[in-house]
Amino acid sequence: MKKIILSIDGMTCSACSNGLEKYLNKQNGIMQANVNLVMANASIIYDENILNIDKLNEFVKQAGFKSLGEFKQINLEKKSKNEKIKFIVFTILAILLMYISMGHMVNLPIIEFLDVNINPINYTVCLFIFAIVFLIYGFDILKNGYKNLIHLTPNMDTLVGIGVLSSFLYSIYSMVMIINGNTENIHSLYFESTAIVIYFIKLGRYLDGMSKDKTKDAIQKLVKITPNQATIKVDGQEKIVTLDEIKKGNIVVSKPGEKIAVDGEIIEGTAHFDESFITGESKPSTKKVGDKVIAGSINYDGYIEYKAEKIGRESTISEIVRLVIEASNTKAPIAKIADTVSSYFVPAVIVIAILTFIVYLLLGYNFSDSLIRFVTVLVVACPCSLGLATPLAIVVSEGLCASNGILVKKSEVLENARKATTIVLDKTGTITYGKLKISKIKNYSNLEDKEILRYVASIESKSTHPIGKAFEEYLQKENIVKLTVEDFENIAGFGIVGKVENKKLIIGNSKILKKYNIENKYENDEKELADEGNSIVYVADEENILALIGVNDIIRENVVDVISKLNKEKIETIMLTGDNENTAQKIAKEIGISKVISNVLPAQKTEVIKKLRSENNFVIMCGDGINDSPALASADIGISVNSGTDIAIDSSDVILTKNDLNGILNLISISKKTVRNIKQNLFWAFFYNVLMIPIAMGVFSGFGITITPMIASIAMMFSSITVILNALRLKNIKLK
Repeated sequence: MKKIILSIDGMTCSACSNGLEKYLNKQNGIMQANVNLVMANASIIYDENILNIDKLNEFVKQAGFKSLGEFKQINLEKKSKNEKIKFIVFTILAILLMYISMGHMVNLPIIEFLDVNINPINYTVCLFIFAIVFLIYGFDILKNGYKNLIHLTPNMDTLVGIGVLSSFLYSIYSMVMIINGNTENIHSLYFESTAIVIYFIKLGRYLDGMSKDKTKDAIQKLVKITPNQATIKVDGQEKIVTLDEIKKGNIVVSKPGEKIAVDGEIIEGTAHFDESFITGESKPSTKKVGDKVIAGSINYDGYIEYKAEKIGRESTISEIVRLVIEASNTKAPIAKIADTVSSYFVPAVIVIAILTFIVYLLLGYNFSDSLIRFVTVLVVACPCSLGLATPLAIVVSEGLCASNGILVKKSEVLENARKATTIVLDKTGTITYGKLKISKIKNYSNLEDKEILRYVASIESKSTHPIGKAFEEYLQKENIVKLTVEDFENIAGFGIVGKVENKKLIIGNSKILKKYNIENKYENDEKELADEGNSIVYVADEENILALIGVNDIIRENVVDVISKLNKEKIETIMLTGDNENTAQKIAKEIGISKVISNVLPAQKTEVIKKLRSENNFVIMCGDGINDSPALASADIGISVNSGTDIAIDSSDVILTKNDLNGILNLISISKKTVRNIKQNLFWAFFYNVLMIPIAMGVFSGFGITITPMIASIAMMFSSITVILNALRLKNIKLK
């Protein structure tokens, strides 16, 4: 299977995106297709043995749209100057048309040559020319409407196309009659309605496009973070190149004040870096040889050379952008309501419009009046606002999340996070910073403390566990050279094994002793260290325990506040850890968590999550994204921290790039407000159509309440603007 995201041109409403999505999902070789109206793209999973990109492009064309090829990045271009000029010109033409066609109704001075009473033929031909010009302007609407009708997926363009062409063709008939001397047909001209309806549809789309651009601001900032060029070393000489020219393994130079061009590892030099765009931490981080640097971070004060490791789409920034885009291409369950309604709505409107036309004729109204009702129903019922209600709110919220260090991989997370009843938190690296330090050693061997620590640190340096970092820092602080490690083995949930200087050492928690049948004679010492808040590392050979090492961690500074707020929200918090009971309970008591599940292996964490879910809890699991991957995947929503540079392989649904647990509170808050906003949008969209369609049909004409196609197009535009402005309010959510 292969996945691709195609840029799509020609989608204007939810009926468009729904029609294309249905058409693609029917095709042999396509496993799944999701079409995003706001981002104007289609995410397709397909069998590369059956299909290729050319065939996919052909499918899009057959459905009545145009594929612009693979989606590279969000289009950062604002409205082009030509487009703005064109819109201004047609705005002037629309004003002139309104003046010529309606000026006489409000006693405005009219040029005699175009006076409807003195020169009706000149007046008619002038309106005809205006209508032709606006039909050319709106040719894309007519073409898309026709194609979608042919493919039995009628959409907003279909409604508008049928409406304006009907009124235009009837006006041509009236024009012929006027030229032949039947001037009473002057009142059956709808050329101005044809033109103005197209103008207001275009106006609505122009404003809509500007609003959609605003929803992408956070992602645009990420895309713009990396520099345009960089300096690499070639045969000892510096050479300035573009980012596209950098290859893996190239040595890249960064001088004070410059941005890092690609992800890599420092091989020479030391500097302080601003990584706030990823970590949210305003304090500069110190980087030295062996440390990783992230594309887009700013080198404050040092000269460094680093080896390029992740380039182009592999970079951290590209992964973040990809995740946000892919999240917007998944559909929240609530979006399916609007999708289902839209798929039936447009055909229903066409039927209602035809029935209205027939009923008016049967009631004795003339063809002209019947036609105007027909056109008004088609125009006023365009489901543009309905189509924008959900996706626009979702995209705005995802942008808000991204700009606040919360990367959401699936849109459904934004709908479901509000349902949380239970938050399960891993301890090391989640509740704590995961920056451990060696606090105490109890030595039972004939080796010196420093020697034991050197052996352990050398083996731990092969591990990715946070405890390994504590030993690595110890080596650096004491300027101790690591020993060569052989036969290294990582035993998940237990510890590690390795051989140094022909000595096999077993390092881990108390469970690893049972695994190797080693008697634990020092449980009281373990309890003593645990009571002091230490995590315990056992060091043993194949027969005896050699030492107990206490490792301390630092609790995140805002954890107590976060737990307190979750408790106030009646959300249960649980600490789930592989650490011992005493250490876990001590930390839990300190931060306000009453329920602790300790001494569990990674596989057992998954069982705990499944059990909680079976008890009708909606479970959010928050862990470090590596050791906790199975549990994160098993939760209703998995949230990971400390994953800024491992985004691509992370198994969670949400990534907190700021490593701040306030992100959990913010996610729940955004979820609640997003769903509320979507419901408001859907209400107003449905309310508008329920209210306006009967008015367009003339149901209330006896009370003097009626509208023309021109007024209908204005009303339709304002309904869309209402939904857009309401969705954009989400940008103003105040977060913790």
